[in-house]
Amino acid sequence: MKLSKRVLASGLLLAAGVGVLAGCSSKADDSGTDKSGTPSYRIATVRWSDWGNDFLKGFVAKSEKQAGIKVKWDTYLNADWGDKKSVVMSGGDLPDAFWGDICLSDAEIAKNQDSFIPLEKYIEKDMPNLQRAFEKDPKLKAMVTSPDGHIYSLPKKSPMRPTITNQLFINKTWLDKLNLEMPTTYTEFINVLTAFKNNDPNGNGKADEIPYGAGNDDAILNFIQPFGITSPNPAAQNMVMQNNKPVYQPTTTNYKKGIAWMADAYKKGLIDPQIFTEDASQGQAKVQAKTPIVGVAAGWTADAIFGANAKQYVALPPLKGPDGKRYVNSDPDHWNYSRNELMVTTHAKNVDKLMKWADKYYTNDATIQTYYGSFGVGTKKLDNGDVEVLTPPEGQSSDIFAWTNSFRDFGPKYSDPSFDAKVKLPASNGDYEKLQLDKQYKQYARPAFPNVTFSPEELQTTSQQYTDISTFVTTQSSQWVTKGGVDAGWDSYISKLNQMGLKDFVKIQKKAYDRYEKSLD
Repeated sequence: MKLSKRVLASGLLLAAGVGVLAGCSSKADDSGTDKSGTPSYRIATVRWSDWGNDFLKGFVAKSEKQAGIKVKWDTYLNADWGDKKSVVMSGGDLPDAFWGDICLSDAEIAKNQDSFIPLEKYIEKDMPNLQRAFEKDPKLKAMVTSPDGHIYSLPKKSPMRPTITNQLFINKTWLDKLNLEMPTTYTEFINVLTAFKNNDPNGNGKADEIPYGAGNDDAILNFIQPFGITSPNPAAQNMVMQNNKPVYQPTTTNYKKGIAWMADAYKKGLIDPQIFTEDASQGQAKVQAKTPIVGVAAGWTADAIFGANAKQYVALPPLKGPDGKRYVNSDPDHWNYSRNELMVTTHAKNVDKLMKWADKYYTNDATIQTYYGSFGVGTKKLDNGDVEVLTPPEGQSSDIFAWTNSFRDFGPKYSDPSFDAKVKLPASNGDYEKLQLDKQYKQYARPAFPNVTFSPEELQTTSQQYTDISTFVTTQSSQWVTKGGVDAGWDSYISKLNQMGLKDFVKIQKKAYDRYEKSLD
């Protein structure tokens, strides 16, 4: 699964440690070769935590040898990278490349664009695997092509990914104890939450039940989903597709109606009163209390949210809303695809050799090994061409096992979608569980706002606007949920957003969308 907010909340991250963890190669001279004349590169990458250097062994080491190059990896911890990043970018000693989209954002790359070289001529000349991927999946090329026509970074499409993202999970043990049916509509959902509040389903004789509580940070969007609302990747900046047109979700009529519904539920005591004020550790303590106290919460899987209590919880099927339709969170173009997976700096020499090596990562076998671990370590290549993902050692989660032995979410990747059917996951693997849920509920997914690109000027404008707009939306929406008044305050809310530059923000988003769609033709 994605090791992002949902795993950060599980307490797995971040381990303390030194800034640069690894680096193993002879020093290259100004010509870009080591003493033996082998092309040599220094590449910076960032890790969520210090899981050692095994991820650089196996396939990664073999690929370097096969390409006839050497790589010195400067490996940083994410906890330290924020402080060290500016030093790396401004210190006059740039690495030859950055590996993984965690290193630099679109805005940071645009701000330092003179430090990066365009890659399109190398893609055309030295990267046949990536070119084939572009032909099979045009959105890969669209999402890395800048408005100026250049390609400054390489893309990724992760294997074995679901269409759906975070979803609601409900305490099935509580339902059974109270003889309640699984809710299928938003009104039935309220009735179930009311029963959770009033009837002591955890059986401890205390009125300590929280019908709807902690989980991931989209507390509002997940609750009001039956009104046609989705929780997109943060990079989408709350842009969604509605009637085949891009819109800013918090200004839609659906959002307004959903907020009013949630405010009524909050007034009735069906929602954790601290849901907007508690931090991640406080929320985690509630969902993983020894005696379960939370009836419904949102996240990736039950295990990721509820820990030892996970067996009591099952996925809540998408609820039928006022329009008679069901909705799920889905944003595959942001969660499953990304750009900025390899950026080459002006410091690099022998760029053609570097790109020929990077092209080796755009195959089925390479992608699965850099996601779950090399053959013989995290994966096993079977005689019929299938790949078996191995079970981790006892006491280690499948997710951390994958991170220990691979780049996982980071770095160039692409495998043909048909290859997923050849990958065998153990039932204990978190990805297996999520993909099983995906089979049931992806039918309710809607097209999401795509992973568009912006010019440096557009990025500067939108980043400045969005910070203020998003803060205002979050503050106002939480106030409406806890105190009511969305109907009376809606017009002034829209007016305030327009004063903050919302119309210009949306105009830029639509312009970027039109460019993206045109590039797919």
